[in-house]
Amino acid sequence: MTLIELKRILDAAGYPVAYSHFTESTNRPIPDPPFIVYLSPSTSNFFADDTVLKKINDLTVELYTSYKDLSAEQALEDVLEDNEIPWEANEVWIESEKMFKKTYEIGVI
Repeated sequence: MTLIELKRILDAAGYPVAYSHFTESTNRPIPDPPFIVYLSPSTSNFFADDTVLKKINDLTVELYTSYKDLSAEQALEDVLEDNEIPWEANEVWIESEKMFKKTYEIGVI
């Protein structure tokens, strides 16, 4: 799966989506939560004999909400599961932003 394909899948959740972060401009403000950000911070490649045999991208999908939004979580989890993307999740409250961040970790081959 490519990042372009992942973006298309995440768009189906029905919330604004951006890679890494939203950039504010005169014509396009940063969206109000809920919104989704995704990034590819690392790899977990499979290798042997000094060769990468299979590239595995570790992807992080972050759902930001201003309150514990179970329907937004369900919408995102549904599109991941509908596309057979296994995930693990964790959640934190960001006091400075007054937002919840639920992080979904996925591996993409």
